[in-house]
Amino acid sequence: MHTVAILAYDGMTGFETGLAAEIFGITELNEKFSAGITAPWYSVQLCAEVPEVRLLGGATVRTSHGLAELADADTVVIPSVRDIDEPVSPALVDALKAADRRGARLVSICSGAFALAEAGVLDGRSATTHWLYADAMQRRYPDVQIDRAPLYVDNGRVLTSAGCAAGLDLCLHIVRCDHGAAVANDVARRLVIAPHRAGGQAQYIETPVPEPAADGRIAAGMAWALEHLDTPITLDDLAAQCAMSRRSFLRQFAKATGSTPIKWLIEQRVLASLPLLESSLLSVEQVSARVGFESPVTFRYHFVRQMHTTPSEYRSCFAGAVAP
Repeated sequence: MHTVAILAYDGMTGFETGLAAEIFGITELNEKFSAGITAPWYSVQLCAEVPEVRLLGGATVRTSHGLAELADADTVVIPSVRDIDEPVSPALVDALKAADRRGARLVSICSGAFALAEAGVLDGRSATTHWLYADAMQRRYPDVQIDRAPLYVDNGRVLTSAGCAAGLDLCLHIVRCDHGAAVANDVARRLVIAPHRAGGQAQYIETPVPEPAADGRIAAGMAWALEHLDTPITLDDLAAQCAMSRRSFLRQFAKATGSTPIKWLIEQRVLASLPLLESSLLSVEQVSARVGFESPVTFRYHFVRQMHTTPSEYRSCFAGAVAP
């Protein structure tokens, strides 16, 4: 099995470590894949410098796996560091360097990028971390190309993600790359999270929180639109479905969503195209028509703006076992 070593350390929170252990250690998938249904799943090991570490909040965790096992793993996950202003443990740095020399996949979540940077594995590479830590990381490690914007950066064998929740996106991305879109979507459904947020999606956008709608008509209109994405939908169509005037609809929609109806509709059409690109044999032109774009050119334009890649490139990266 593919061994995933997750670092545990004194003073850690359970979230970053737990999300990686949850995604790579789902029991049902371990059983399914060990039965030979598909490629082997992951074997998870919690590794620490000492046998017992204390979690934030007072709990303790005991593990029989140390840094030697971390250095020997196929994938190494550094969920975070206790304090970005503290020196990274020399023993951890040595273990990371040893794993790097072996060709292991190295993954960081949030401030875990500081440990990878200290080991030198990010030198000359693009990397990300939580936007709050980006300036400090750039000052300390000038040879690392810090990208403050994306949720995660995939350099092939070295991957870094932004804040804690972005670790979910990166771990799911790794599953998608290892086992295909269908398996990653299955994991996402089990965890009740979005099956795909592109790495290039912004970490942080300064925007006001929308106010709740006055009634359920906006939600009903949005539900109707989602059921009719394959047909032309105009602003007047949406307003009519909500039994509102055009002006009142625009005002209420912005109040409910913080967006405009057309922008929201385009976003939903692009999202609806993802499973078709992942698991069907439809051409890009056919997918474009299925989700209601007027032309393939318009589809590609909005797809690139939203996903930061082309439909064809997305398909080549994320298509699993296709079916007619």
